[in-house]
Amino acid sequence: MLGLGDRLGIDLGTSNIVVYAWRRGIVIREPSVVAIDQRTREVRAVGQQAQAMLGRTPGSIVATRPLRDGVIADYSMTREMLAYLIRKACGIRGRIFRPLVV
Repeated sequence: MLGLGDRLGIDLGTSNIVVYAWRRGIVIREPSVVAIDQRTREVRAVGQQAQAMLGRTPGSIVATRPLRDGVIADYSMTREMLAYLIRKACGIRGRIFRPLVV
């Protein structure tokens, strides 16, 4: 778990996202995939869990790649994906702090 003031480096890739934590190295390597409920626009899964849903979800849930051809294609889904991965890297469960992200 990271603490207050820790530094994260995030590589947003079209296929994968890599999160690097200072003094710990790579802490997350996940596919750049988000599964959302089309009716509510609620995020159902991110990364490996969302990738496992590709082609296996009910009609209302769609797994999508918010980054295409090296460009952010869906800003809101990219924001959701980043928030999830930062929380996961920091081990945040209800605590609020802001790591330095590069």
